[in-house]
Amino acid sequence: MNSLDFKDFNSELFQFLDASPTPFHAVQNQMALLDAYGFQCLSETDAWSLNPGERYYVTRNGSSIIAFVYGSDNALDTGIRMLGAHTDSPCLKVKPNAEIISQSYLKLGVEVYGGVLLNPWFDRDLSLAGKVVFRDSKKAIKSCLINFEKPLATIPSLAIHLDREANKKRHINSQTDIPPVLMLIDSDAESDVLKNILKRQIEKQYKDVDIECVLDFELSFYDAQGASYVGLNEDFIASSRLDNLLSCFVGTQALIRADTQGTSLLVCSDHEEVGSASTTGAQGTFLKSVLERLAGSAESLTRIIDQSMMISADNAHAIHPNFADKHDANHGPIINQGPVIKVNANQRYASNCETGAVFKVLAESAQVPVQNFVVRTDMGCGSTIGPIAATEIGIKTLDVGIPTFAMHSIRELCGDKDAAYLFSVFQKYFDFSSEIKVNS
Repeated sequence: MNSLDFKDFNSELFQFLDASPTPFHAVQNQMALLDAYGFQCLSETDAWSLNPGERYYVTRNGSSIIAFVYGSDNALDTGIRMLGAHTDSPCLKVKPNAEIISQSYLKLGVEVYGGVLLNPWFDRDLSLAGKVVFRDSKKAIKSCLINFEKPLATIPSLAIHLDREANKKRHINSQTDIPPVLMLIDSDAESDVLKNILKRQIEKQYKDVDIECVLDFELSFYDAQGASYVGLNEDFIASSRLDNLLSCFVGTQALIRADTQGTSLLVCSDHEEVGSASTTGAQGTFLKSVLERLAGSAESLTRIIDQSMMISADNAHAIHPNFADKHDANHGPIINQGPVIKVNANQRYASNCETGAVFKVLAESAQVPVQNFVVRTDMGCGSTIGPIAATEIGIKTLDVGIPTFAMHSIRELCGDKDAAYLFSVFQKYFDFSSEIKVNS
């Protein structure tokens, strides 16, 4: 791909990242893209009648999505080429009874979701988004997504004058130190302050809404600063939620261009950052139930899975120039030098030599460089949905990702070329007319 192609691709990536502050918004934006390319929306409630050569998607809870091309060739002969990612990112989630009035300031109590790198959350311009459930004047329970889309909170640091050891011994108490500050407020302010704020925001976003009261919500704070290029030569992309909305975007872009000869599938699951054990997580039933419906019988599913492959796409650690000793010297991925095959002997990643070889052949065909990551032997290793899919479905799996700095920070950093590199390989993966075979 030439530089213009990279810029065009990244421009759409930036829009997706900025418009997807929560998993609910990410799935909503994926649905809009799939709709535009002729995918049909299915419901888990309904009986499915699938036509060969057509495209479909189904969601669960509005925070996980499975989209697929139902190939004209029998999946018993071709298998299914699957791609997996996750829609959630580490963040600060608002507690149910969140209002804290202290020293004439309104703060909101938050829970830490996932393995958040907390220090970078201080002194950032924060906004708020999520899902709100409300009751209308006819007593019907409804829900909608909201996004304030402007800075409305911050977590101020304590001045160095009041904490002389801050640069040496910085300890963060997640209960007391990180509630974001929203505004000045009277100590005798009305009750249900937050619910009233949410009610006004719903009325602002949805002009014809009929809302009596807010019943409940799932809200997350996020960095109000949008995705952008960084670096003297704009070598880098800085954004929130690169882990793992970048993979969701790249996977969706590849699937909408997949041919209709074979069956291709993209699953983007919620709750990966907290272990995937939920109705919408990779350890839940969502993917397996969809595959059972595609196969038609338990025997057919077993035969199809034996010929299928899953690529789990989740960001990889780039070797950090200031902390190179935190990496295995022979397995330190470099930004903008291509996607990374992630390997772990203890099955924290699901890659094996066969799936790794397939990816290398696909990358070679796409003229894309490939790197490898293995954690230092004396350090622990993170994980992905890859091992979970391999365990729950029994499918041979590969873990890949693009090199990233500051993973789980409020603002992560990757290369300006690597997302497009990964997209090029995924296009080859979804090309059933190619002579490249992914099934044994």
